Amino acid sequence: MKITNVKVLVTCPGRNYVLVKIETDEGLYGWGDATLNGRELAVASALEDHIAPLLIGRDPDRIEDAWQMIFRGTYWRGGPVLMTALAGVDLALWDIKGKRAGLPVYSLLGGKTREGALAYTHCGGEDFHEVEDEVRAALARGFKNVRVQVSIPGNVGTYGTAPGRSTVMGSTRPDMPYVEQWEPAPYLRTIPKMFEHLRVALGDEVELLHDVHERLNPIQASRLAQELEPYHLFFLEDPLRPEHKESFRLIRQHTTTPIAMGELFHSRWEAVPLITEQLIDFIRCDIGHIGGLTEARKIAVLAETYNVQTAWHGPGDIAPMTHAANVHLDISIPNFGVQEMVHFPEVTQEVIFGGPTFDNGYMVVSDRPGLGTDVNEAAAAKYPYERSYLPMVRRFDGSVHDW
Repeated sequence: MKITNVKVLVTCPGRNYVLVKIETDEGLYGWGDATLNGRELAVASALEDHIAPLLIGRDPDRIEDAWQMIFRGTYWRGGPVLMTALAGVDLALWDIKGKRAGLPVYSLLGGKTREGALAYTHCGGEDFHEVEDEVRAALARGFKNVRVQVSIPGNVGTYGTAPGRSTVMGSTRPDMPYVEQWEPAPYLRTIPKMFEHLRVALGDEVELLHDVHERLNPIQASRLAQELEPYHLFFLEDPLRPEHKESFRLIRQHTTTPIAMGELFHSRWEAVPLITEQLIDFIRCDIGHIGGLTEARKIAVLAETYNVQTAWHGPGDIAPMTHAANVHLDISIPNFGVQEMVHFPEVTQEVIFGGPTFDNGYMVVSDRPGLGTDVNEAAAAKYPYERSYLPMVRRFDGSVHDW
């Protein structure tokens, strides 16, 4: 079998996605996801202009060899654009391998270790009572784990609470970045109070999570994690930026709150010190941004050795085939922890179908060969690319802060 064509499809059914279709001379094809939110066209260009020509005529069964060639052959390796492009190719090749074998990808990864992947959803609100109502609604839908975010008094457009378009500092143009206003002091005062309210209102049975979104410095993150100890979080997500791994030692010295980290990593080497020093409890890389299943499997094996569980990134800005890859890996490894999930709107499912489904707290995939997903290319053509950006953050003095 030989690869005969690599097609890159950029479509916007609700939001932009970069999809990769690898075709073979035996009629089999595979779909992968190479979406990088806000930089979609950069990835599409890397695929079309640089990577696709290298794949023509190659054996699609040789996934590891293709992975090494694309990763190491650039000389200037890594980074979000190239690793997302590589992930798109990798997922498409795994999809082909499953179809060729007549087996779902999880079977090729060793078979099931569990029947479904424990999932968590996102709940946010303008105040504590609204967050509480959102959590109760999620529990009624069957979720057992819930991530909670709340608007911060005095701030504009708090992450995780579905803000409207900024009229204070941000442009009102729909194709320009939304700009939030944020300060750490009110945030640090508010979040422990939110958890106190939720524990009193909801009790201890529901598992609660919170995403800092890399906005704090080491001292601030250590203080927050320590103050949240009485509320027994399932984990505190991304308390720090990923650049300085040694800062996680400070958090560990001050708290037993479980820590999750990794959605901004692009390779296993970024995860190594946090895992081997047991500075985190959950590794939550984005399979779509670290080179796909091939790299994620290696990270999972490393994490297992050090009692670190997985919690792969699962937002709406990666396509359903990456969500499917998450679950195929979740149900085949021993050290799975929890899986972030979103519900895709009908317009997305019109274009990309066959992704994971939700059943009483768990995500499951079908037994269809490969990843189980497919793309309606005619429907995709109805939704052309629309320029968009991730939000940005500025402090009250006007200076740029991390989103």
